[in-house]
Amino acid sequence: MPTTAPDPTQDCGGCWLAPGPALKPGLPVVLVSAAVLADPDNRVLLAQRPPGKSMAGLWEFPGGKVQDGESPEAALIRELMEELGIETRPACLLPLTFASHAYETFHLLMPVFLIRSWRGFPTGREGQALSWVPPARLRDYPMPPADLPLISAIQDAL
Repeated sequence: MPTTAPDPTQDCGGCWLAPGPALKPGLPVVLVSAAVLADPDNRVLLAQRPPGKSMAGLWEFPGGKVQDGESPEAALIRELMEELGIETRPACLLPLTFASHAYETFHLLMPVFLIRSWRGFPTGREGQALSWVPPARLRDYPMPPADLPLISAIQDAL
């Protein structure tokens, strides 16, 4: 085990040499929950942001904002019913990873849950297109910047 601090001039996994995310102090933090819905073939459901919303046309993991007094799990269960018409339960939500990303006007903090069990068939109730995607093809879909770093964790999990 090393007894000295890592040498930042050496590539020890890339974290010392990579630019990393921008840190922007003072931005309000927005808490959003997201789901990696995985079907029996381990395909992942992506939803395309509809016209009129910010980042329209980009593909994302379903979910949405956590309201005041609401847990991330409760928010996700509510959002999945509202957006996709599916029902799931807290015991079906497996914490997988999270995203932390500074946009121009807010900092996004997003816990991400793996879900393999739900009732109903997902349909785009808000006009969004849906696609079941094999994990190896997730990078083929243009996504919001906060979602891109999640792909590796999803591929490792599935």
